[in-house]
Amino acid sequence: MNLPLDLLMFAALIAAILSGYPVSFMLAGTATIFALVGWLVGQFEPALLGALGQRVFGLLTNDVLIAIPLFVFMGVVLEKSRIAEELLETMGRLFGPIRGGLGVSVVVVGALLAASTGIVGATVVAMGLIALPTMVRNGYDPKLSAGTVCTAGTLGQIIPPSTLLIILADVMSNAYQQAQYEQGKFTIETISVGQVFAAALFPGLMLMAIYIVYLLVRATLFPASAPALSRLSDLPSTGEVMRAVVPPVLLIVAVLGSILGGVATPSEAASVGAVGALLLAGARSESRANLIIAGAVAFGLVAVLAGAVPVRLQRSDTGAADWALGALMTVLVLLGIAALLQSIWRAQRRAILAPIVTSTMTVTAMIFATILTASVFSLVFRGLGGDARVEEILTAMPGGPQGALIFVMALIFILGFFLDFVEISVIILPLVAPILILMGHDPLWLAVLIAINLQTSFLTPPFGFSLFYLRSAAPKEITTGQIYRGVIPYILLQIAGMAVIWLAPTVATWLPGVVF
Repeated sequence: MNLPLDLLMFAALIAAILSGYPVSFMLAGTATIFALVGWLVGQFEPALLGALGQRVFGLLTNDVLIAIPLFVFMGVVLEKSRIAEELLETMGRLFGPIRGGLGVSVVVVGALLAASTGIVGATVVAMGLIALPTMVRNGYDPKLSAGTVCTAGTLGQIIPPSTLLIILADVMSNAYQQAQYEQGKFTIETISVGQVFAAALFPGLMLMAIYIVYLLVRATLFPASAPALSRLSDLPSTGEVMRAVVPPVLLIVAVLGSILGGVATPSEAASVGAVGALLLAGARSESRANLIIAGAVAFGLVAVLAGAVPVRLQRSDTGAADWALGALMTVLVLLGIAALLQSIWRAQRRAILAPIVTSTMTVTAMIFATILTASVFSLVFRGLGGDARVEEILTAMPGGPQGALIFVMALIFILGFFLDFVEISVIILPLVAPILILMGHDPLWLAVLIAINLQTSFLTPPFGFSLFYLRSAAPKEITTGQIYRGVIPYILLQIAGMAVIWLAPTVATWLPGVVF
Protein backbone atom coordinates (compact mmCIF):
# COMPACT_ATOMS: atom_id res chain seq x y z
CA MET A 1 0.00 0.00 0.00
CA ASN A 2 1.34 3.42 -0.95
CA LEU A 3 2.08 5.84 1.85
CA PRO A 4 0.03 9.09 1.73
CA LEU A 5 3.22 11.11 1.28
CA ASP A 6 1.34 14.19 0.11
CA LEU A 7 -0.63 14.42 3.37
CA LEU A 8 2.47 13.62 5.43
CA MET A 9 4.36 16.34 3.53
CA PHE A 10 1.72 18.97 4.32
CA ALA A 11 1.58 17.94 8.00
CA ALA A 12 5.38 18.01 8.22
CA LEU A 13 5.43 21.52 6.77
CA ILE A 14 2.94 22.83 9.37
CA ALA A 15 4.98 21.26 12.17
CA ALA A 16 8.23 22.68 10.76
CA ILE A 17 6.78 26.20 10.47
CA LEU A 18 5.52 26.08 14.06
CA SER A 19 9.09 25.32 15.18
CA GLY A 20 9.88 28.98 14.51
CA TYR A 21 12.55 28.42 11.84
CA PRO A 22 12.40 30.70 8.74
CA VAL A 23 9.53 29.63 6.51
CA SER A 24 11.45 29.72 3.23
CA PHE A 25 14.02 27.21 4.53
CA MET A 26 11.22 24.99 5.88
CA LEU A 27 9.46 24.99 2.50
CA ALA A 28 12.56 24.06 0.53
CA GLY A 29 13.80 21.57 3.12
CA THR A 30 10.48 19.75 3.45
CA ALA A 31 10.13 19.57 -0.33
CA THR A 32 13.65 18.18 -0.75
CA ILE A 33 13.20 15.52 1.94
CA PHE A 34 9.86 14.29 0.60
CA ALA A 35 11.09 14.35 -3.00
CA LEU A 36 13.91 12.03 -1.93
CA VAL A 37 11.58 9.79 0.10
CA GLY A 38 9.05 9.68 -2.74
CA TRP A 39 11.77 8.74 -5.23
CA LEU A 40 13.06 5.94 -2.94
CA VAL A 41 9.58 4.42 -2.53
CA GLY A 42 8.67 4.90 -6.19
CA GLN A 43 6.00 7.61 -5.75
CA PHE A 44 7.89 10.58 -7.19
CA GLU A 45 9.56 11.08 -10.55
CA PRO A 46 12.75 13.17 -10.02
CA ALA A 47 12.61 14.39 -13.65
CA LEU A 48 9.84 16.76 -12.48
CA LEU A 49 12.46 18.82 -10.67
CA GLY A 50 13.77 19.85 -14.08
CA ALA A 51 10.90 22.34 -14.20
CA LEU A 52 12.32 24.28 -11.25
CA GLY A 53 14.62 26.44 -13.35
CA GLN A 54 11.76 27.48 -15.60
CA ARG A 55 9.56 28.26 -12.57
CA VAL A 56 12.24 30.41 -10.94
CA PHE A 57 12.91 32.27 -14.18
CA GLY A 58 9.19 32.86 -14.67
CA LEU A 59 8.90 34.26 -11.16
CA LEU A 60 11.87 36.61 -11.50
CA THR A 61 10.58 37.94 -14.83
CA ASN A 62 6.99 38.34 -13.63
CA ASP A 63 5.94 41.92 -14.39
CA VAL A 64 3.20 41.85 -11.75
CA LEU A 65 5.54 41.03 -8.85
CA ILE A 66 7.93 43.86 -9.76
CA ALA A 67 5.41 46.19 -8.11
CA ILE A 68 5.95 44.59 -4.68
CA PRO A 69 9.33 46.17 -3.76
CA LEU A 70 8.16 49.56 -5.08
CA PHE A 71 4.98 49.57 -2.97
CA VAL A 72 6.99 48.37 0.04
CA PHE A 73 9.45 51.22 -0.52
CA MET A 74 6.59 53.71 -0.72
CA GLY A 75 5.17 52.54 2.58
CA VAL A 76 8.51 52.53 4.38
CA VAL A 77 9.26 56.09 3.20
CA LEU A 78 5.95 57.35 4.57
CA GLU A 79 6.59 55.58 7.86
CA LYS A 80 10.18 56.75 8.39
CA SER A 81 9.45 60.34 7.32
CA ARG A 82 6.74 60.65 10.03
CA ILE A 83 4.06 61.62 7.49
CA ALA A 84 1.87 58.84 8.88
CA GLU A 85 2.45 60.05 12.44
CA GLU A 86 1.40 63.62 11.61
CA LEU A 87 -1.74 62.34 9.88
CA LEU A 88 -2.68 60.27 12.92
CA GLU A 89 -2.18 63.12 15.38
CA THR A 90 -4.19 65.61 13.29
CA MET A 91 -7.14 63.28 12.66
CA GLY A 92 -7.23 62.35 16.34
CA ARG A 93 -7.60 66.01 17.30
CA LEU A 94 -10.23 66.53 14.57
CA PHE A 95 -12.57 63.67 15.60
CA GLY A 96 -11.76 63.73 19.32
CA PRO A 97 -14.72 65.89 20.47
CA ILE A 98 -17.17 63.26 19.14
CA ARG A 99 -18.10 60.37 21.45
CA GLY A 100 -16.10 57.49 20.03
CA GLY A 101 -14.31 59.98 17.77
CA LEU A 102 -10.78 58.91 18.67
CA GLY A 103 -11.61 55.37 17.58
CA VAL A 104 -13.16 56.69 14.36
CA SER A 105 -9.99 58.70 13.68
CA VAL A 106 -7.87 55.56 14.11
CA VAL A 107 -10.04 53.69 11.57
CA VAL A 108 -9.98 56.58 9.07
CA VAL A 109 -6.22 56.98 9.38
CA GLY A 110 -5.79 53.21 9.07
CA ALA A 111 -7.70 53.32 5.77
CA LEU A 112 -5.67 56.29 4.47
CA LEU A 113 -2.39 54.66 5.46
CA ALA A 114 -3.59 51.39 3.93
CA ALA A 115 -4.22 53.09 0.60
CA SER A 116 -0.89 54.92 0.70
CA THR A 117 1.41 52.29 2.25
CA GLY A 118 -0.17 48.84 2.29
CA ILE A 119 2.18 47.75 5.11
CA VAL A 120 0.35 46.36 8.13
CA GLY A 121 3.26 46.25 10.56
CA ALA A 122 4.24 49.89 10.06
CA THR A 123 0.64 51.08 10.46
CA VAL A 124 -0.07 49.05 13.61
CA VAL A 125 3.19 50.06 15.30
CA ALA A 126 2.72 53.75 14.44
CA MET A 127 -0.84 53.80 15.79
CA GLY A 128 0.17 51.69 18.79
CA LEU A 129 2.82 54.25 19.74
CA ILE A 130 0.70 57.35 19.15
CA ALA A 131 -3.03 56.61 19.25
CA LEU A 132 -3.24 53.82 21.83
CA PRO A 133 -1.75 55.81 24.77
CA THR A 134 -3.96 58.78 23.83
CA MET A 135 -7.11 56.64 23.78
CA VAL A 136 -6.34 55.05 27.15
CA ARG A 137 -5.36 58.41 28.67
CA ASN A 138 -8.73 59.86 27.63
CA GLY A 139 -10.72 57.10 29.30
CA TYR A 140 -11.23 54.61 26.48
CA ASP A 141 -11.70 50.96 27.40
CA PRO A 142 -8.23 49.37 26.97
CA LYS A 143 -9.71 46.33 25.19
CA LEU A 144 -11.64 48.52 22.73
CA SER A 145 -8.57 50.68 22.14
CA ALA A 146 -6.28 47.73 21.45
CA GLY A 147 -8.79 45.98 19.20
CA THR A 148 -9.44 49.14 17.18
CA VAL A 149 -5.75 49.85 16.61
CA CYS A 150 -5.04 46.23 15.61
CA THR A 151 -7.96 46.03 13.20
CA ALA A 152 -7.47 49.45 11.59
CA GLY A 153 -3.86 48.50 10.87
CA THR A 154 -4.94 45.40 8.95
CA LEU A 155 -6.94 47.47 6.45
CA GLY A 156 -3.64 47.67 4.57
CA GLN A 157 -4.30 44.09 3.45
CA ILE A 158 -7.62 44.70 1.71
CA ILE A 159 -7.60 48.36 0.61
CA PRO A 160 -5.48 48.70 -2.56
CA PRO A 161 -2.67 48.99 -3.27
CA SER A 162 -1.45 46.17 -1.04
CA THR A 163 1.15 43.45 -1.28
CA LEU A 164 -1.48 40.82 -0.50
CA LEU A 165 -3.64 41.89 -3.44
CA ILE A 166 -0.67 41.85 -5.82
CA ILE A 167 0.25 38.30 -4.78
CA LEU A 168 -3.41 37.25 -4.92
CA ALA A 169 -3.79 38.71 -8.40
CA ASP A 170 -0.86 36.65 -9.65
CA VAL A 171 -2.04 33.45 -7.95
CA MET A 172 -5.67 33.84 -9.05
CA SER A 173 -4.68 34.70 -12.61
CA ASN A 174 -2.60 31.51 -12.86
CA ALA A 175 -5.44 29.50 -11.29
CA TYR A 176 -7.96 31.02 -13.73
CA GLN A 177 -5.77 30.14 -16.69
CA GLN A 178 -5.27 26.59 -15.38
CA ALA A 179 -9.03 26.16 -14.94
CA GLN A 180 -9.66 27.34 -18.52
CA TYR A 181 -7.07 24.92 -19.89
CA GLU A 182 -8.80 22.06 -18.06
CA GLN A 183 -12.10 23.18 -19.59
CA GLY A 184 -10.53 22.80 -23.03
CA LYS A 185 -10.48 26.52 -23.84
CA PHE A 186 -7.70 27.81 -26.07
CA THR A 187 -8.56 31.53 -25.91
CA ILE A 188 -7.44 32.19 -22.38
CA GLU A 189 -8.61 35.15 -20.28
CA THR A 190 -6.46 36.53 -17.46
CA ILE A 191 -6.96 38.60 -14.32
CA SER A 192 -4.94 41.78 -13.90
CA VAL A 193 -3.78 43.47 -10.72
CA GLY A 194 -5.95 46.45 -11.66
CA GLN A 195 -9.06 44.25 -11.73
CA VAL A 196 -8.27 42.83 -8.27
CA PHE A 197 -7.60 46.35 -6.94
CA ALA A 198 -10.94 47.53 -8.32
CA ALA A 199 -12.74 44.49 -6.90
CA ALA A 200 -11.26 45.05 -3.41
CA LEU A 201 -11.85 48.81 -3.21
CA PHE A 202 -15.54 48.85 -2.24
CA PRO A 203 -15.28 45.85 0.13
CA GLY A 204 -12.36 47.56 1.89
CA LEU A 205 -14.34 50.78 2.30
CA MET A 206 -17.33 48.73 3.44
CA LEU A 207 -15.25 47.14 6.21
CA MET A 208 -14.07 50.59 7.27
CA ALA A 209 -17.70 51.75 7.46
CA ILE A 210 -18.67 48.67 9.49
CA TYR A 211 -15.90 49.42 12.02
CA ILE A 212 -16.99 53.07 12.32
CA VAL A 213 -20.66 52.16 12.82
CA TYR A 214 -19.67 49.64 15.49
CA LEU A 215 -17.59 52.25 17.32
CA LEU A 216 -20.34 54.89 17.22
CA VAL A 217 -23.03 52.43 18.35
CA ARG A 218 -20.85 51.14 21.15
CA ALA A 219 -20.00 54.69 22.25
CA THR A 220 -23.73 55.49 22.32
CA LEU A 221 -24.71 52.39 24.28
CA PHE A 222 -21.69 52.42 26.61
CA PRO A 223 -20.51 56.05 26.84
CA ALA A 224 -17.85 55.24 29.43
CA SER A 225 -16.03 52.92 27.02
CA ALA A 226 -15.42 55.65 24.38
CA PRO A 227 -15.87 59.15 25.81
CA ALA A 228 -15.44 62.37 23.88
CA LEU A 229 -12.43 64.59 24.50
CA SER A 230 -13.22 67.33 26.95
CA ARG A 231 -10.82 69.95 25.57
CA LEU A 232 -11.95 71.66 22.38
CA SER A 233 -8.99 74.05 22.25
CA ASP A 234 -6.85 71.36 20.62
CA LEU A 235 -8.94 71.25 17.46
CA PRO A 236 -6.64 71.50 14.41
CA SER A 237 -6.92 74.42 12.04
CA THR A 238 -8.04 73.96 8.45
CA GLY A 239 -4.46 74.47 7.32
CA GLU A 240 -3.17 71.73 9.63
CA VAL A 241 -5.81 69.30 8.38
CA MET A 242 -5.03 70.09 4.75
CA ARG A 243 -1.28 69.76 5.35
CA ALA A 244 -1.73 66.34 6.95
CA VAL A 245 -4.44 64.89 4.69
CA VAL A 246 -3.86 66.30 1.20
CA PRO A 247 -0.37 64.81 0.49
CA PRO A 248 -1.37 61.17 1.23
CA VAL A 249 -4.65 61.62 -0.67
CA LEU A 250 -2.80 63.01 -3.70
CA LEU A 251 -0.47 60.04 -3.58
CA ILE A 252 -3.43 57.64 -3.40
CA VAL A 253 -5.14 59.34 -6.35
CA ALA A 254 -1.92 59.25 -8.39
CA VAL A 255 -1.31 55.55 -7.77
CA LEU A 256 -4.83 54.09 -7.80
CA GLY A 257 -6.12 56.55 -10.37
CA SER A 258 -3.40 55.67 -12.86
CA ILE A 259 -4.12 51.93 -12.44
CA LEU A 260 -7.91 52.05 -12.50
CA GLY A 261 -7.87 54.64 -15.28
CA GLY A 262 -5.76 52.39 -17.47
CA VAL A 263 -3.00 55.02 -17.73
CA ALA A 264 -0.29 52.90 -16.08
CA THR A 265 0.44 49.28 -15.27
CA PRO A 266 0.72 48.34 -11.57
CA SER A 267 4.53 48.40 -11.82
CA GLU A 268 4.50 51.86 -13.39
CA ALA A 269 1.97 53.10 -10.81
CA ALA A 270 4.14 51.65 -8.02
CA SER A 271 7.12 53.61 -9.33
CA VAL A 272 4.95 56.74 -9.32
CA GLY A 273 4.10 55.99 -5.69
CA ALA A 274 7.73 55.45 -4.75
CA VAL A 275 8.85 58.71 -6.36
CA GLY A 276 5.86 60.57 -4.92
CA ALA A 277 6.57 59.29 -1.40
CA LEU A 278 10.20 60.44 -1.68
CA LEU A 279 9.11 63.90 -2.81
CA LEU A 280 6.58 64.12 0.04
CA ALA A 281 9.23 63.12 2.56
CA GLY A 282 11.66 65.67 1.14
CA ALA A 283 9.09 68.48 1.15
CA ARG A 284 8.08 67.74 4.73
CA SER A 285 11.57 67.51 6.17
CA GLU A 286 12.39 71.24 5.91
CA SER A 287 10.49 74.49 5.54
CA ARG A 288 11.99 75.48 2.17
CA ALA A 289 10.70 73.01 -0.38
CA ASN A 290 10.11 75.17 -3.46
CA LEU A 291 12.30 73.03 -5.72
CA ILE A 292 10.64 69.79 -4.57
CA ILE A 293 7.13 71.18 -5.06
CA ALA A 294 8.10 72.48 -8.50
CA GLY A 295 9.58 69.08 -9.36
CA ALA A 296 6.42 67.27 -8.30
CA VAL A 297 4.32 69.61 -10.46
CA ALA A 298 6.76 69.07 -13.34
CA PHE A 299 6.41 65.28 -13.13
CA GLY A 300 2.63 65.67 -13.10
CA LEU A 301 2.72 67.87 -16.20
CA VAL A 302 4.95 65.36 -17.99
CA ALA A 303 2.44 62.58 -17.24
CA VAL A 304 -0.47 64.67 -18.54
CA LEU A 305 1.38 65.87 -21.66
CA ALA A 306 2.70 62.39 -22.47
CA GLY A 307 -0.84 61.05 -22.43
CA ALA A 308 -2.47 63.94 -24.25
CA VAL A 309 0.22 64.89 -26.80
CA PRO A 310 2.79 62.07 -27.27
CA VAL A 311 6.18 63.30 -28.47
CA ARG A 312 7.80 61.19 -31.24
CA LEU A 313 10.85 63.11 -32.41
CA GLN A 314 12.10 60.21 -34.54
CA ARG A 315 9.29 60.66 -37.07
CA SER A 316 10.18 62.19 -40.45
CA ASP A 317 7.33 64.72 -40.34
CA THR A 318 8.37 66.24 -37.00
CA GLY A 319 7.75 69.99 -36.99
CA ALA A 320 8.90 72.96 -34.91
CA ALA A 321 5.97 72.52 -32.50
CA ASP A 322 7.00 68.94 -31.82
CA TRP A 323 10.59 69.97 -31.11
CA ALA A 324 9.38 72.77 -28.81
CA LEU A 325 7.15 70.34 -26.92
CA GLY A 326 10.03 67.87 -26.68
CA ALA A 327 12.31 70.58 -25.27
CA LEU A 328 9.64 71.61 -22.74
CA MET A 329 9.18 68.04 -21.53
CA THR A 330 12.95 67.58 -21.27
CA VAL A 331 13.18 70.65 -19.03
CA LEU A 332 10.29 69.37 -16.91
CA VAL A 333 11.92 65.96 -16.51
CA LEU A 334 15.25 67.55 -15.50
CA LEU A 335 13.42 69.72 -12.96
CA GLY A 336 11.73 66.63 -11.54
CA ILE A 337 15.04 64.75 -11.33
CA ALA A 338 16.61 67.69 -9.50
CA ALA A 339 13.74 67.66 -6.99
CA LEU A 340 14.10 63.91 -6.53
CA LEU A 341 17.84 64.21 -5.92
CA GLN A 342 17.24 66.92 -3.33
CA SER A 343 14.69 64.69 -1.57
CA ILE A 344 17.19 61.83 -1.48
CA TRP A 345 19.87 64.16 -0.13
CA ARG A 346 17.53 65.41 2.61
CA ALA A 347 16.64 61.82 3.54
CA GLN A 348 20.34 61.00 3.78
CA ARG A 349 20.98 64.09 5.94
CA ARG A 350 18.18 63.07 8.31
CA ALA A 351 19.70 59.56 8.54
CA ILE A 352 16.53 57.84 7.29
CA LEU A 353 17.71 56.80 3.82
CA ALA A 354 19.69 53.76 5.00
CA PRO A 355 16.81 52.46 7.21
CA ILE A 356 14.40 52.93 4.31
CA VAL A 357 16.52 50.91 1.91
CA THR A 358 17.30 48.25 4.53
CA SER A 359 13.63 47.77 5.49
CA THR A 360 12.58 47.60 1.84
CA MET A 361 15.19 44.96 1.03
CA THR A 362 14.36 42.91 4.13
CA VAL A 363 10.62 42.78 3.46
CA THR A 364 11.07 42.18 -0.28
CA ALA A 365 13.60 39.40 0.28
CA MET A 366 11.27 37.68 2.74
CA ILE A 367 8.35 37.79 0.32
CA PHE A 368 10.28 36.59 -2.73
CA ALA A 369 12.13 33.87 -0.80
CA THR A 370 8.77 32.53 0.38
CA ILE A 371 7.29 32.64 -3.13
CA LEU A 372 10.34 30.93 -4.66
CA THR A 373 10.51 28.11 -2.13
CA ALA A 374 6.73 27.69 -2.19
CA SER A 375 7.08 26.99 -5.90
CA VAL A 376 9.50 24.16 -5.05
CA PHE A 377 7.08 22.82 -2.42
CA SER A 378 4.05 22.91 -4.74
CA LEU A 379 5.99 21.15 -7.52
CA VAL A 380 6.94 18.24 -5.23
CA PHE A 381 3.46 18.18 -3.67
CA ARG A 382 1.86 17.85 -7.11
CA GLY A 383 4.42 15.21 -8.06
CA LEU A 384 3.26 13.15 -5.06
CA GLY A 385 -0.34 13.40 -6.22
CA GLY A 386 -1.37 16.13 -3.81
CA ASP A 387 -3.36 18.16 -6.35
CA ALA A 388 -5.48 15.12 -7.24
CA ARG A 389 -6.14 14.46 -3.55
CA VAL A 390 -7.16 18.09 -2.94
CA GLU A 391 -9.56 17.92 -5.91
CA GLU A 392 -10.98 14.65 -4.59
CA ILE A 393 -11.55 16.18 -1.13
CA LEU A 394 -13.22 19.33 -2.48
CA THR A 395 -15.49 17.53 -4.95
CA ALA A 396 -16.59 15.14 -2.19
CA MET A 397 -17.72 17.98 0.06
CA PRO A 398 -21.47 18.03 0.78
CA GLY A 399 -23.22 21.07 -0.63
CA GLY A 400 -21.45 21.11 -3.99
CA PRO A 401 -19.55 24.30 -4.96
CA GLN A 402 -20.83 26.23 -1.92
CA GLY A 403 -19.82 23.44 0.45
CA ALA A 404 -16.35 23.26 -1.11
CA LEU A 405 -15.92 27.03 -0.78
CA ILE A 406 -17.05 26.96 2.87
CA PHE A 407 -14.49 24.23 3.55
CA VAL A 408 -11.68 26.19 1.87
CA MET A 409 -12.58 29.42 3.67
CA ALA A 410 -12.67 27.58 7.01
CA LEU A 411 -9.30 25.99 6.22
CA ILE A 412 -7.75 29.38 5.37
CA PHE A 413 -9.24 30.89 8.53
CA ILE A 414 -7.77 28.11 10.70
CA LEU A 415 -4.38 28.24 8.98
CA GLY A 416 -4.39 31.99 9.62
CA PHE A 417 -3.94 31.18 13.31
CA PHE A 418 -0.48 29.84 12.50
CA LEU A 419 0.70 31.00 9.05
CA ASP A 420 1.40 34.36 7.39
CA PHE A 421 -0.70 35.57 4.45
CA VAL A 422 2.21 35.09 2.03
CA GLU A 423 2.58 31.45 3.02
CA ILE A 424 -1.16 30.74 2.70
CA SER A 425 -1.35 32.59 -0.64
CA VAL A 426 1.53 30.78 -2.33
CA ILE A 427 1.14 27.32 -0.73
CA ILE A 428 -2.60 26.70 -0.34
CA LEU A 429 -4.29 28.84 -2.99
CA PRO A 430 -2.55 27.38 -6.08
CA LEU A 431 -3.93 23.98 -5.01
CA VAL A 432 -7.54 24.94 -4.28
CA ALA A 433 -8.27 28.01 -6.45
CA PRO A 434 -8.35 26.24 -9.88
CA ILE A 435 -10.82 23.67 -8.53
CA LEU A 436 -13.09 26.34 -7.04
CA ILE A 437 -13.06 28.28 -10.33
CA LEU A 438 -13.91 25.10 -12.24
CA MET A 439 -16.89 24.68 -9.90
CA GLY A 440 -18.23 28.00 -11.17
CA HIS A 441 -17.03 30.61 -8.65
CA ASP A 442 -16.11 34.01 -10.11
CA PRO A 443 -12.32 34.48 -9.73
CA LEU A 444 -12.49 38.18 -8.77
CA TRP A 445 -15.22 37.60 -6.19
CA LEU A 446 -13.25 34.64 -4.88
CA ALA A 447 -10.08 36.74 -4.62
CA VAL A 448 -11.85 39.39 -2.51
CA LEU A 449 -13.39 36.80 -0.16
CA ILE A 450 -10.01 35.18 0.33
CA ALA A 451 -8.34 38.57 0.84
CA ILE A 452 -10.71 39.46 3.68
CA ASN A 453 -10.23 36.00 5.17
CA LEU A 454 -6.45 36.43 5.02
CA GLN A 455 -6.81 39.88 6.56
CA THR A 456 -8.55 38.18 9.49
CA SER A 457 -5.48 35.96 9.93
CA PHE A 458 -3.63 39.04 11.20
CA LEU A 459 -6.11 39.32 14.08
CA THR A 460 -6.69 35.74 15.21
CA PRO A 461 -4.94 34.69 18.43
CA PRO A 462 -2.53 33.23 19.31
CA PHE A 463 -0.25 34.01 16.34
CA GLY A 464 -1.95 36.97 14.65
CA PHE A 465 0.82 39.24 13.41
CA SER A 466 -1.06 42.47 14.24
CA LEU A 467 -1.30 41.26 17.84
CA PHE A 468 2.47 40.84 17.99
CA TYR A 469 3.08 44.20 16.33
CA LEU A 470 0.82 45.95 18.83
CA ARG A 471 2.27 44.06 21.78
CA SER A 472 5.73 45.38 20.86
CA ALA A 473 4.47 49.00 20.72
CA ALA A 474 1.71 49.09 23.36
CA PRO A 475 2.18 50.68 26.80
CA LYS A 476 2.98 48.30 29.66
CA GLU A 477 -0.46 48.77 31.24
CA ILE A 478 -2.07 47.12 28.17
CA THR A 479 -1.92 43.36 28.74
CA THR A 480 -1.75 40.67 26.07
CA GLY A 481 -5.09 39.33 27.30
CA GLN A 482 -6.71 42.72 26.73
CA ILE A 483 -5.35 42.82 23.19
CA TYR A 484 -6.71 39.32 22.48
CA ARG A 485 -10.15 40.10 23.93
CA GLY A 486 -10.25 43.46 22.13
CA VAL A 487 -9.97 41.95 18.64
CA ILE A 488 -12.74 39.35 19.11
CA PRO A 489 -15.62 41.76 18.19
CA TYR A 490 -13.69 42.86 15.10
CA ILE A 491 -13.12 39.26 14.03
CA LEU A 492 -16.90 38.78 14.18
CA LEU A 493 -17.34 42.00 12.13
CA GLN A 494 -14.88 40.62 9.57
CA ILE A 495 -16.97 37.46 9.28
CA ALA A 496 -20.09 39.62 8.87
CA GLY A 497 -18.30 41.54 6.10
CA MET A 498 -17.46 38.30 4.32
CA ALA A 499 -21.10 37.24 4.63
CA VAL A 500 -22.25 40.49 2.98
CA ILE A 501 -19.91 39.97 0.02
CA TRP A 502 -20.91 36.29 -0.17
CA LEU A 503 -24.62 37.17 -0.36
CA ALA A 504 -24.11 40.29 -2.53
CA PRO A 505 -21.27 39.51 -4.99
CA THR A 506 -21.85 42.78 -6.87
CA VAL A 507 -20.10 44.62 -4.01
CA ALA A 508 -16.88 43.10 -5.39
CA THR A 509 -17.68 42.60 -9.06
CA TRP A 510 -19.46 45.85 -10.02
CA LEU A 511 -16.48 48.24 -10.13
CA PRO A 512 -14.10 46.00 -12.15
CA GLY A 513 -16.99 45.30 -14.53
CA VAL A 514 -17.47 49.03 -15.10
CA VAL A 515 -13.81 50.09 -15.22
CA PHE A 516 -12.48 47.14 -17.22
